[in-house]
Amino acid sequence: MPRVRLGTRGSQLALWQARAVETQLEQRGHIVEICVISTSGDRLHDASLAGIGGKGLFVKEIEEALAARTIDAAVHSAKDMPASLPEWALVGAVLPREDPRDALVLPNAPAVSDIASAVTMIGDSPTIGTSSVRRIAQLSMLLPRARFEPVRGNVDTRLRKLDAGGFDAIVLAAAGMKRLGLSGRISAAIPPTACIPAPGQGIVAVEVRADDETTRAAVEAINDEESAAALAAERAVVQALGGGCQLPLGAIATIDGSDMDVQAIVASIDGHRSVKRGARGPANRPRDLGQQLADALIAGGAAAILDECRTTHDD
Repeated sequence: MPRVRLGTRGSQLALWQARAVETQLEQRGHIVEICVISTSGDRLHDASLAGIGGKGLFVKEIEEALAARTIDAAVHSAKDMPASLPEWALVGAVLPREDPRDALVLPNAPAVSDIASAVTMIGDSPTIGTSSVRRIAQLSMLLPRARFEPVRGNVDTRLRKLDAGGFDAIVLAAAGMKRLGLSGRISAAIPPTACIPAPGQGIVAVEVRADDETTRAAVEAINDEESAAALAAERAVVQALGGGCQLPLGAIATIDGSDMDVQAIVASIDGHRSVKRGARGPANRPRDLGQQLADALIAGGAAAILDECRTTHDD
């Protein structure tokens, strides 16, 4: 069988993801080579994502390598992918979804039973480390007197900053913590009722060239259909709302038998205004359901909030 060259970022979590794809492909007889590619998002680790172009900067150079055919497939955290892929590319496969929730992490603190207990532990006016406008917008409702400060870097770097006293708590993706064996550091998972996750959070996606039938066939064999359907619905919401930079937009799809439920929120960055809607329909029509939900959000005033956010970032 031909060698499959997987492009990935070089962080510990990104390498975990690439190795997970590698293992799946090798089990099916493929020879796999992991190619580490430095991205703009990695190099500009002290800059605000919103100010330098959003999370697509973690994908740009890897997609360029895919277009140049120096790699055969790109492995991404699905939440880092831009709303629309290049015309020549597609998501060839996704792995089974890990816990999609956000997680509140306190310094050297044990896990607690629920988010309310964790909020009590950090006090009335905590300093919370997160660079995500989506998280800030929603957690401002849960913690109205909190001060949010940016924190970048890999998971270990953020935990070191937390434990050194830089923050009262930080917010990370539960999926990344679990994949790195750091479940014990999660003080409390934040339920989607309090903070709807980023579209694609917890999903590893494999991007391929549409004209590369050999690689497409190889990765399609490892595709998790349920996670792929959830991702399609969530990305349809983003695409319909014109997302592409880092915006206060959350979306989460869950499947129950033949039905899919999708919840989404658009919130102002200060958390004072929000539009939250849900949609339910056939799981085999995820993009239609995502579009339906986006239409409901727009009807509720979401477009005005997003336009205001984009204007703020442009300024």
